[in-house]
Amino acid sequence: MSSLLSFFSFPSSFRWQDAADILIVSFIVFRIIILIRGTRAVQMLAGALVIALLYFLSTALDLLALQLLLRSVLSSILLIMVIIFQEDIRRALTEMGRTPFFRSHKIAADDLTEIISAAVSLSRRRIGALIIIERETGLQEYVETGFVIDSRLLQELLLSIFLTKSPLHDGAVVIKNGRIHSAACVLPLSRNLSIDKRYGMRHRAALGLSEMTDAVIISVSEETQEISVVQNGSITPMRDEDKLETVLKDIFLVPEKKPSLWKLWKVRKLPQ
Repeated sequence: MSSLLSFFSFPSSFRWQDAADILIVSFIVFRIIILIRGTRAVQMLAGALVIALLYFLSTALDLLALQLLLRSVLSSILLIMVIIFQEDIRRALTEMGRTPFFRSHKIAADDLTEIISAAVSLSRRRIGALIIIERETGLQEYVETGFVIDSRLLQELLLSIFLTKSPLHDGAVVIKNGRIHSAACVLPLSRNLSIDKRYGMRHRAALGLSEMTDAVIISVSEETQEISVVQNGSITPMRDEDKLETVLKDIFLVPEKKPSLWKLWKVRKLPQ
């Protein structure tokens, strides 16, 4: 009877703070699941759950030796997970720190034209290249591995940097705020084991950077002459120049706002 009364009194004791608490926790759990889906963390989490279940089983059956061993493992499991998944944790914190309200790193249409022309020209000449366009996440730690140029964004300059006889060709170019900021930058390699075997070290480096930042990387293969756009941990091959232009403009250029119905009505009412 008391349990029945407590059940009916539950709605009256339920506060708006409880609803907010449930929603926040649900959102955090959902985001964690999204972040670890398809990564090594899933197997690690499953292993930790198995160890926890074995510990409770050893406690119930009074298995002292097994209980002591599992207790020592569980006491340091958090530290072990932080060490193993430090890159994944860093990527997750970066994702959480991004905000959709401020988009300061825009790039002009003329700058995109220079980048596209350079990528196409490099592809035709079978010259490999990595062109990074910085967005919200800063790339200072990767810029420091190369040489600062801080020059106007020109197709001819990009071509001269990636020529095989150039001392700066071995590495990536970083474009920041519509300027060629630095060259010969070293990128982290991706640890994704499911990447297509036809992709070499250049694509793995581009993929590695895209997994940790929101940068857009244009990769040009000297073997296949293929141009790819790498973003958010995925590689998208471009079949032609038009496709490359469409993809980059969709990413960087803000679409023109459509006129409101009120403005259209006013235009119609204007005398001829």
